[in-house]
Amino acid sequence: MIEGVVNIYKEKGYTSHDVVARLRGILQMKKIGHTGTLDPDAEGVLPVCLGHATRLCDMLTDERKVYRAVMLLGTETDTQDISGQVLKQLPVQVTAAQVAEVIAGFAGEYDQIPPMYSALKVRGKKLYELARQGKTVERAARRVTIHKITIDSIELPRVAMTVECSKGTYIRTLCHDIGRRLSCGACMEKLLRIRVGRFRLEDAITLAEAERLRDAGTLESHVVTVEEIFERYPKAIAEEEADRLAHNGNPLKSSQVKLERPETAGKRVSGEAVSAAAAGGPHYRLYDSKGCFIGIYRYEEDQKRLKPEKMFIATEAAG
Repeated sequence: MIEGVVNIYKEKGYTSHDVVARLRGILQMKKIGHTGTLDPDAEGVLPVCLGHATRLCDMLTDERKVYRAVMLLGTETDTQDISGQVLKQLPVQVTAAQVAEVIAGFAGEYDQIPPMYSALKVRGKKLYELARQGKTVERAARRVTIHKITIDSIELPRVAMTVECSKGTYIRTLCHDIGRRLSCGACMEKLLRIRVGRFRLEDAITLAEAERLRDAGTLESHVVTVEEIFERYPKAIAEEEADRLAHNGNPLKSSQVKLERPETAGKRVSGEAVSAAAAGGPHYRLYDSKGCFIGIYRYEEDQKRLKPEKMFIATEAAG
């Protein structure tokens, strides 16, 4: 069974669930999950987790995402993208400079109201199911972050832009909100996701390519292992007497673990060593004394211990 994350190029017309279903057939395995929904009309990067890597799904969903979008000014739809029913058409009486100024104002944090046509649930019902019944319910605004927004071209009424954003950001809602602020309305015409964390568009493969690579026996060369996903975290190795604790998912004291990095090789973990080694946050890739990857642990300064955050050890390795 293949374990890890494969970077799939989701083509237009497929749902994210369609991609998972197709991959289950291609790979003849059930344990597959995607890391964040793309609308059927959207294209681009969709990391898909295989085997034990499905435990990564929630963590990869949290990664920053980068999109290329085309916004159409002057048109509002019920879905906030071009596929929906047109609700309003207004004259576009703004200049390119005004558009650029308003778009720049969306950089940073802002409160975004999720669209009715979305998979979010309200009182146990998916919003899009209610929307298809002609119902509209109140949705709480969610704080999202637009880390960077760049205008690629302006050819009114169309604006092409690249957006780097936090999880939970709806680009079609961003387009809608920009249009409202410009007083002419807007919807999203095209969307291409070009990056999710470390996964980039240029490395993505289509489902057809995945099938061809499977037949050639080379698909695994396109799969990123769980260890590679977390290679930015320093490596910690349990002392032999702590192996059983590690295999069982127990917290480990600092004295039961040593670091393996060029500048700290052979040293046991201490509060000082952890602070120096964990520049991006107190997370570690934990291995047992024989080199078997256990999972991701977080260092707790107050208790001077490493606590499991996500376990990846296979059952047979823990015996």
